[in-house]
Amino acid sequence: MKGGGEVQELNLLFVIDDGYVDQLKVTLYSIQQELGEKKVAIYLMQKESLAREEELATYCQGLGYSYHPVVVGNQIFKDAPTTDRYPDTIYYRLLAQEFLPQDLERILYLDADILCLNDFTSLYQMEMGTALYAAASHNADGDILDFVNKLRLQNFEMESSYFNTGVLLMNLTAIREAVERQAILDYIAKNKNFLILPDQDVLNGLYADRVLALPDEIYNYDARYSMLYQARSNNQWDLDWVIANTVFLHFAGRDKPWKAGYRSRYAGLYKYMAKKARERVDRV
Repeated sequence: MKGGGEVQELNLLFVIDDGYVDQLKVTLYSIQQELGEKKVAIYLMQKESLAREEELATYCQGLGYSYHPVVVGNQIFKDAPTTDRYPDTIYYRLLAQEFLPQDLERILYLDADILCLNDFTSLYQMEMGTALYAAASHNADGDILDFVNKLRLQNFEMESSYFNTGVLLMNLTAIREAVERQAILDYIAKNKNFLILPDQDVLNGLYADRVLALPDEIYNYDARYSMLYQARSNNQWDLDWVIANTVFLHFAGRDKPWKAGYRSRYAGLYKYMAKKARERVDRV
């Protein structure tokens, strides 16, 4: 697929472990409902082969998608700071270009806590020029949070808001030329005490000036901020608007719609999609 040209195949990248297989199935099912018969290749980066590898491969096949496991190993980021929410696998997308086939020119990374509500082909084929990535900022918290992030990352030259990497269009051709493994490892070593959202902090600290900004209400709508989105839009971005216009609905944060007690406006939407994804398993 040539950057900015006609899409022959959409390459999608995920990073999960065995505990997120069911959630990934929901994301993939939602994508298939919107893309229809479009050709899609799923690349799954993982520390070691998943115990549920065959199950996931069968599910992808049932959707008509090709499945490509990418086993990274556990040595690259062994010294990087991690938490219970952010294991070392969170860093994998920073070096995805080293492990993906060299003939891939671009790929779209998605978190596995996302629902696809509309077709994203136009995003995938957007002209990127020399930009490395395209991503959205969750700027519902305003300029104060942007200042705090710039202070924390010591990147006051960053003109944009702080980018969220849950949806990340990657210009692999440009990334291979500009992004160096050692620069990333050095940045982590130097700033390890200040990294709160580890890989996201690294991308913003090093490469924010080469990220194309996407509208978050379209491409990375954060379900936690539904009331703030309402305020920003003068009550225009309601549930009907989101279903009609938003491409990726992101259930970011600790609270997740598959957990008991989740009460977001979009809980029912996720639970319905999860039900349909499970029914798809029963038919495979």
